Amino acid sequence: MIRTLWVALNSLLATTLIGVTLITAGVLRVKGGIYDWGARSWSGWIIWASGVTVVVEGLPNINMDEPQVFVSNHQSWFDVWGLAVTIPKRYRFIAKKELGYIPVFGSAWKAAGHISVDRSDHSAAVKSLAQAGELIRNDRSSVVIFPEGTRSDDGRLKPFKKGAFILALNSGVEIVPVACVGTREILPKNGWRVRGGTIIVRFGEPIQTTDYDENNRHVLINRVRGEIERLMNLPKPQKPGT
Repeated sequence: MIRTLWVALNSLLATTLIGVTLITAGVLRVKGGIYDWGARSWSGWIIWASGVTVVVEGLPNINMDEPQVFVSNHQSWFDVWGLAVTIPKRYRFIAKKELGYIPVFGSAWKAAGHISVDRSDHSAAVKSLAQAGELIRNDRSSVVIFPEGTRSDDGRLKPFKKGAFILALNSGVEIVPVACVGTREILPKNGWRVRGGTIIVRFGEPIQTTDYDENNRHVLINRVRGEIERLMNLPKPQKPGT
């Protein structure tokens, strides 16, 4: 209980202080790395307050000079924070538009250039994904997508939505499968109590999309899903002395 209250207090402070900074930067049309700093600092603050350790595997699979689409499983809010502190290049999250309605956070989210998708409006969602593809090609940044669309209740992969794959196919950008392990034990979906622990973020080998199109998109989806499942089930690193 004490840890949870501590995390809640620090989350409020981090969101307010960093959020206002990013909103101000957006109003003043400030460019540069301040938005990346904001996402990493906000996430790192919450992870620190939670007593959580993050272990990263597969960093060489991240291409610092080319755009990529990071496709990850989703079990907890800590997936977001774990990815935010470990991806060492410019990135944008793609998520449901409802996040934009959260006070302070929503405005900071938009100011930082993250991408909202209206899942209730198919044409608007397709347009948002097309704009995201054009954006990452132009500035060689990357996007992070959770294709399940929501957090898993039981830790198993839910069916994948096609948005991430349409974006990658239409923009010709490679996909990096990602597995976030251990986050559900820290804070499960619909849970409120935060527990300390270790998050493992595993970046798989990039999958080229040039051999796929609308006709065999399902093959690509199954391949990425299978790789994420494999990464999720890899043995956890041994602690020293065990």
